[in-house]
Amino acid sequence: MGLGPGSVAGSAPGGGRPLIITEDPLLLDDLLRLCAAAGAEPHVHHGLPERAWAAGAHAMEASAGTAGTDGTAGTPEGGAAGSVGWETAPLVLVGDDAARRVRGAPRRAGVFLVGRELDDPQVWQRAVEIGAEEVLRLPDAESLLVDRIADVVEGAGRPALTVGVIGGSGGAGASTLACALALRAAHAGERTILIDGDPLGGGMDVLLGGESAEGLRWPDFAASRGRVGAGALEESLPELHALRVLSWDRGDRVVVPPAAIRSVVAAARRRGGVVVVDLPRRVDEAVAEVLAQLDLVLMVVPGELRSVAAAGRVAAGVRMVSRDVRVVVRGRCPGGLDPEAVAGLLGAPLAGEVPVEVGLPGRVAEGEPPGAQGRSALARFCDGFWQRALGSAQGVPA
Repeated sequence: MGLGPGSVAGSAPGGGRPLIITEDPLLLDDLLRLCAAAGAEPHVHHGLPERAWAAGAHAMEASAGTAGTDGTAGTPEGGAAGSVGWETAPLVLVGDDAARRVRGAPRRAGVFLVGRELDDPQVWQRAVEIGAEEVLRLPDAESLLVDRIADVVEGAGRPALTVGVIGGSGGAGASTLACALALRAAHAGERTILIDGDPLGGGMDVLLGGESAEGLRWPDFAASRGRVGAGALEESLPELHALRVLSWDRGDRVVVPPAAIRSVVAAARRRGGVVVVDLPRRVDEAVAEVLAQLDLVLMVVPGELRSVAAAGRVAAGVRMVSRDVRVVVRGRCPGGLDPEAVAGLLGAPLAGEVPVEVGLPGRVAEGEPPGAQGRSALARFCDGFWQRALGSAQGVPA
């Protein structure tokens, strides 16, 4: 079972509807088909109404020489563009046949000139005249156009701050930290998705006490092709402790195609808020698809030499894909290394130290997920991390 683009229809938070302007019936059929694939219900204007265009043309003639200070011509109230919601539509798709008729429209973002003719040398001039961001030629640009339309339907804004957590050595506590980070983000009111990227890790839903919760797991997305709807993804996942969880089931399937993984993680990011990914230590093609979409990776390393040696090998694989790798030192071993020394040996910034919590395994076994106790050292670390990371992402000094 997969989630296709059409799954988001009717669930868009912003209800964004693109505007199509064309008189070409074949082009209109293509654009309507692509809108349907993205889950969008567009406004369609086949051609500018004669009366509206006449009014706009007359007014523009009367006001010749009164262009704005930016050099663009204004469109009077009731003019052609205004009568079809040119300024308010979140996305405007102008057919190549209609470019001349919208030349008087005000400049705005989100205008695309769409057509089929590949060898027309004048198309770029027409695009400049209407202030188009891009010229899209079908069928080559169909995938790009579906993505653009779907972003409008889903109310795409700032993508989620996406953080991966990986163990530098076996038993480092990466899954525990990933779970706690997600739980504390949700507790702070962030829209949060926790993704279990380790098929052999036992299941993040189990760590949260929700192995029997209804919702989709990774194997359900194995057949996904193309874009996954962000809204549909979120609604399909189990909700545990005010966050959504994408985990593995208890079946034998432990492989999901890398393309499907890429689509699912991209959908989670488009939904905004926070995404936390628990990563396996082995970087294969599927994990590389996840790493490529992360804003940063936290590598959990116990403060002793053997663990640091193992973490060096893991870090080498992660750095081949990820832009930002930081070290979290978990616990101090007697005679072990201090956090700054661990980070220095690994050549990565220190994100902080998480002391080992006495009694945490017992509380987890009784159904209390990591990070649930707000005054614990683990929760305090996570709260501090999000305060700094989210502040930085929003341009607020840490």
